[in-house]
Amino acid sequence: MIRIPSLVPSALLGSLLVLTAVVPAQAQTSPGRGVWGFEVEAGTDNRSKAASKSCNDAYVSAYAAWESDDGRIYVSPGFQTIQAGGSNIETDWIVGYRPEAFGYAFDLNLAYKRRLDVDPGYDADGLELSAEVSRAVGPAQAALLVQYAPDAPGLTRSYVWVEAELGWTFSPRLDGSAAIGRREQDGGPDYTGWNAGVTYALTDALALDLRYYDTDAAALDEQYEDAVVARLAYAF
Repeated sequence: MIRIPSLVPSALLGSLLVLTAVVPAQAQTSPGRGVWGFEVEAGTDNRSKAASKSCNDAYVSAYAAWESDDGRIYVSPGFQTIQAGGSNIETDWIVGYRPEAFGYAFDLNLAYKRRLDVDPGYDADGLELSAEVSRAVGPAQAALLVQYAPDAPGLTRSYVWVEAELGWTFSPRLDGSAAIGRREQDGGPDYTGWNAGVTYALTDALALDLRYYDTDAAALDEQYEDAVVARLAYAF
């Protein structure tokens, strides 16, 4: 059965508004020292690789990002709320490189993930390597993403996720996209997941995303069930 989200809970939205009110709405720049940016987010379900990380409940996240003056090298620490192994918080530490060649954009990164306050015996941390290639032609965009985790948090020992995405820019404020991916896991079920939705820029810094997710593994666990997810993100 499709899960239709209620509005983002007022406590979560309140936290988002407080965070955005106490910091300047401009990226911090220092010539020759790179650029700092920040993003806070709240949504009705924390979806990753089409599956829920929050047991189909609402979540919040916050990330900082530093990138070099040419935009190629970046570092991004942050956190997101989850529900797994007794933990409600996952921290992420990401370092990456974004070159361009022959009209294609590449994004190569390594992420260290750690879940806080886990149950005894639960594997709290893991590594994930990602490689993405994308290209835009007029209003159309396409991307291919490959992710490999040699050591994943929780019961899953390792996995590979491969995803293809197509997008279209309808207007300067409205974008649509759809993606399909396949996850092969050691210590977890293999499944195919997909999503489709639209993102609307309410302002230059505030965006609303409405997206439908589903997998072919809904019978295995509620985290794989389909859902309509609303997400509000503020970047500064």
